[in-house]
Amino acid sequence: MAADSQLGYLNYGSPTRNPFNYTKTEQISRDLVTAWLTLDEITNQLNLFGDESQDGYLSNLEVAVRMTIEDFLGMSIFPTSYRVFYNTASLYGTPLTLDLPEVSQNFNAAQSGVVINAVKYWNDNNPPQLITVAKTEYYYDASGNKVVVANLPTNINSSMTAPVICEYTTAANPLAAYPVIKQAGLLLLTHLYNNRSDTTGPIQHKLPWGVECLLRPYKPLVM
Repeated sequence: MAADSQLGYLNYGSPTRNPFNYTKTEQISRDLVTAWLTLDEITNQLNLFGDESQDGYLSNLEVAVRMTIEDFLGMSIFPTSYRVFYNTASLYGTPLTLDLPEVSQNFNAAQSGVVINAVKYWNDNNPPQLITVAKTEYYYDASGNKVVVANLPTNINSSMTAPVICEYTTAANPLAAYPVIKQAGLLLLTHLYNNRSDTTGPIQHKLPWGVECLLRPYKPLVM
């Protein structure tokens, strides 16, 4: 079979991620407690040696910093769960594919950075019923950051805006242990600690080698 015909078959059978085929996404679970930066790392960064009077405030600030780093990089430092919705116009090709907006990675190639918790759809009953697809009917394609579904029943509700749902959890990303990522977190924490208001008097300038410079090489480029 010629290369061009092979590509045509692949694009039809397992559509690409350009453009993404989801309608909307919701974050349904996130760790708001576990520390990423230790208090020792934080107090050393702020020169607060032997001062434990602000430990509670620093712990809360650390969680805010960690969430900011996660959101900036689109990376889960700790596992995060999402619910993604797909409309009927995106359900074409055999097998069907469901793009995922946020993914993770794993140093072990045999392990996925994503766990698919459920694939569901609303049927055409009145009122509609939410049906869970058997796990044997789909798998996660780490090479394309998408769920490949063997097939879906023909009774999907065509009146609803987004009748197909995928719920999944991203694994803790190993990049979170990189010294450069942690240093960016400490820099951001220092800024928030020293500037406790949304406004300032004197004009402030970004550091040439600040948080964004440290994190930019690790921010995925999505095509």
